[in-house]
Amino acid sequence: MQERAPELSSALRFAGKVALITGGSRGIGAGISERFAQAGASVAISYVRAESAAEEVAGRIRVAGGQALAIRADVSRVEDVEGLVSQTMERFGRLDVLVNNAGVYPLSPLLDMADREWEQVLAANLTGTHYCTQRAARAMIELTTGRDNGKSSGSIINISSIEAASTAFAHSHYTAAKAGVEQYTRNAALELGGAGIRVNAVAPGLIDRPGLAQAWPDGVKRWMDRVPLARLGTPEDIADACLFLASPLARWITGVTLTVDGGVLAAPAF
Repeated sequence: MQERAPELSSALRFAGKVALITGGSRGIGAGISERFAQAGASVAISYVRAESAAEEVAGRIRVAGGQALAIRADVSRVEDVEGLVSQTMERFGRLDVLVNNAGVYPLSPLLDMADREWEQVLAANLTGTHYCTQRAARAMIELTTGRDNGKSSGSIINISSIEAASTAFAHSHYTAAKAGVEQYTRNAALELGGAGIRVNAVAPGLIDRPGLAQAWPDGVKRWMDRVPLARLGTPEDIADACLFLASPLARWITGVTLTVDGGVLAAPAF
């Protein structure tokens, strides 16, 4: 049976839905958290150390009339992830959207990289994506038990990077992890599709943040010389891509990576 297309007036409305955003205290994660809240979703925000920043994001959402909960959780620790999902369910009673945004982004040349550095980057960016996906998907499926069609309408979105498809000096651990995230996304889409859960990824380009141009002027210049749309990205650019992929407008989209980079990967290499 074909699924009916949603009314456009409600297609991007998430009232009554619950979104869990990992690493939601700042940058891209904060932008995603606030955008889902603006669309009507109740939002759970995970953080590791930035408690005050996470509470500030949650506070802005509540002041605007939404519901938000900040939860401390290291996504590379399975017991933390189980607590994260269970606290979200206890507070809001359901889970409809998971955005796996948490990760780390250190620089370390390959020949100088300590074993621990490799392990930490893979754990935060790839293993954490698996832990959160597995536990959230189980919760989504459990909620659907007894429904007529037995299927969820859950959406899982993994934040990758354009570095999954390119290279960057001193980022062999990070590029490997993000390439793994994209292949994991495809496999999870295959395995969870039967339960009605869609799994997609978003691959951001260079996202602006306070002080970036001063801290990395040569990198920003190289980006601006190459990017067709002539600007850096913003957290809202990535948030809107996530909102679309989680919405009914993307009801027949799963297993894909949506690149959001202003066209930089489309630019000629020489």
